[in-house]
Amino acid sequence: MSTLLTTLLSANARWAERLSDTHPNFFSQCAKGQSPKVLWIGCADSRVPESVVTDAKPGDIFVHRNIANQFHPDDDSALSVLAFAVDVVGVEHVLVVGHTRCGGAAACLEAVQSQASNSPPPVSSNTPLGRWLAPLTNLVSTLDLEALPAETHLDTIVEANVKRQVENVCATDVIKGAWAAALGDESGEKRQVWVHGLVYDVASGRLKDLGVSRGPQTRGE
Repeated sequence: MSTLLTTLLSANARWAERLSDTHPNFFSQCAKGQSPKVLWIGCADSRVPESVVTDAKPGDIFVHRNIANQFHPDDDSALSVLAFAVDVVGVEHVLVVGHTRCGGAAACLEAVQSQASNSPPPVSSNTPLGRWLAPLTNLVSTLDLEALPAETHLDTIVEANVKRQVENVCATDVIKGAWAAALGDESGEKRQVWVHGLVYDVASGRLKDLGVSRGPQTRGE
């Protein structure tokens, strides 16, 4: 067994023991099921572990992560996570979370710059990663980055990306169905689902709300 794997297993055992000591019934309660109120759609980057940066416990956050926190309208993986989270688990808040210094966003910026200079892109469009990042690369090409200081380009892309993924999530049948059900419920007891866009600052450890939250009352705005 590798040293790294041994270290991980030992760390897990110590963590489980500490948590059992402070919360004796925690794991037995987890075994009964889950009822998180939040779905986190984030980047696979190792520096942005959702439970750690929000000081959450196992069972608090339902999670879907991928390269550059994408939500493609034709991605069955993301769509199935959203459907299960909203329709089965019962989440009330969907968070699309990007982060500063995102490698995927940087690759898309370089791809657009390489197109302009007729040089090879950093990631071939014929690879799985290139195909995955293609929608984000297309988004970058529509941004007027030349009007902004170069040092702000990546942050601009990160925020624009989060806003686009919020739009994509809100356009799904799952979210539109949840909003329609909430608006048609005269009793006011129907669960409301909200979609939010955040950016995590790797350098400070802080989450920033982009102010693009949408719910049943804002869907047409």
